[in-house]
Amino acid sequence: MNSASQQNLLDRLNSNALQLCQRSIDQAEQLGIVASQIAGATVLDFGIGRAGTLAAGIRLAEICLSGIARVELTPANCADLPFPQIMVSTDFPLAACIASQYAGWAFTVKKYFAMCSGPARLLRGNENILSEYGLASRTPIAVGIFESNALPSEEAVQLFAESCGVNAEQVTLCLARTASFPGTMQVVARSVETTLHKLHELQFDLLSVRNATGTAPLPPIAADDLVSLGWTNDSILYGSNVNLWVETTDSAVEQVLEKLPSSSSRDFGEPFLNIFNRYDRDFYKIDKSLFSPAQVTINNLKSGRTFSCGRLRSDLLRSSFGLEN
Repeated sequence: MNSASQQNLLDRLNSNALQLCQRSIDQAEQLGIVASQIAGATVLDFGIGRAGTLAAGIRLAEICLSGIARVELTPANCADLPFPQIMVSTDFPLAACIASQYAGWAFTVKKYFAMCSGPARLLRGNENILSEYGLASRTPIAVGIFESNALPSEEAVQLFAESCGVNAEQVTLCLARTASFPGTMQVVARSVETTLHKLHELQFDLLSVRNATGTAPLPPIAADDLVSLGWTNDSILYGSNVNLWVETTDSAVEQVLEKLPSSSSRDFGEPFLNIFNRYDRDFYKIDKSLFSPAQVTINNLKSGRTFSCGRLRSDLLRSSFGLEN
């Protein structure tokens, strides 16, 4: 994709996401969501204080990806882990997963905090990974996704709009707590995004990634957000299976292969919540190489060679999810 085509795609992301939001409003009763207005912005509650629905989970994941990736539920992929898989596939991995889905904005105002993903980040900028790849847009609408257990205040909405350079009336925010179908599913749908972010950390050129698919198991819906945080991370760290198609040199793939899966981390090997608690619930103390896919297969379209690393660990997932042996 040339630079003009990429910019055209980036400039469509917020409008694509908005279309999905508007469709969600039309299907609010079916999806089990609640639409409201805060400070002039449209706010869609996908799952705050309730479990929500499977359909809303798929829709929220699609909004996170700005509609340029397919999200679906597929059957369990192994007999000893009886959970459906969330599958993501895209022919635009950089735009879908990094420009839109990546939760690169820690949004905070006074006591309100939410991890923000979505194409509104392109309007704000201020993220190194966006700058590095020239991922920016100046559209008049902003769509963001908040992972939070509370609706934003009017002040929070106004700050969000100002940060994106738009009026509050042009803002659409989607929210879900982690311990809900929508909140859990939009996190577990990040198997490809997690892989791309790890590749970026390893200084692999993300422009060479042409196509991608990823699966990860949908964990149980937890009773609280902390447990859900652990289970959703474990789904990626120990249960995600990602396929990438790239155009690069074989040596470029070989240089990152051993460091790519989560098993390369010194903290690998136990449920994430145990690790999190051991480090006093401080993400920054955890070995950052842990935040990686479980298994990756890379097909180099230039050479025709296929590379694979890591493996699925259903035993660790069963332990995390509390399944009886």
